[in-house]
Amino acid sequence: IFLLSLRSLPNLFTMPQDIKIWEINGQNDLREIPKTTLDLEERLEDWIEQDISILSEDYLVIGRQVPTDFNKYIDLLCLDRNGDLVIVELKKDKTPRDVVAQALDYASWVNDLSHETIKDIASETLKNGKTLEEVFKEKFGDEMPDVLNTNHSMIIVASTIDSSTERIVQYLSEKYGVGINVIQFQYHKHQDGTEYVS
Repeated sequence: IFLLSLRSLPNLFTMPQDIKIWEINGQNDLREIPKTTLDLEERLEDWIEQDISILSEDYLVIGRQVPTDFNKYIDLLCLDRNGDLVIVELKKDKTPRDVVAQALDYASWVNDLSHETIKDIASETLKNGKTLEEVFKEKFGDEMPDVLNTNHSMIIVASTIDSSTERIVQYLSEKYGVGINVIQFQYHKHQDGTEYVS
């Protein structure tokens, strides 16, 4: 049996959360499962690609390590139920301040993607030979919109959100309505080797 605890950290905007996990043994004793650093960012990417509901039920992964026109790679590219693109940038450790600039750089490229280009990106990722339209309908229960990429948003996923990143993201979001947000994950490893991500 495991018990989760969410505790807000004292912070300017109190966005990050400290998540603790305890094991409850048969004697009703608690033992905290220590938080540790994830070894490879690629593992986080694998997990989120396998189950995007870790971030949101409203996303469909259409691309992984998507090459941009300026020799950079978007970790994960998703569509939401409105047909809008979502850029997911992953960092296994603390967010460097320039991660926001990186996400904005990707957004400048995504902004001009056509319907056909989006379908081409998806065709390289989708399994079982299904079309983007078919997978979209399976996921959301509706037909895919005729127009894709009317808007787009950015999500930065990291184990620690530094105060500079937090400030910049909040400023862009609140002052200018930029679709950008951060999600903090934490990785725990039990002494028996069992792993947990929250």
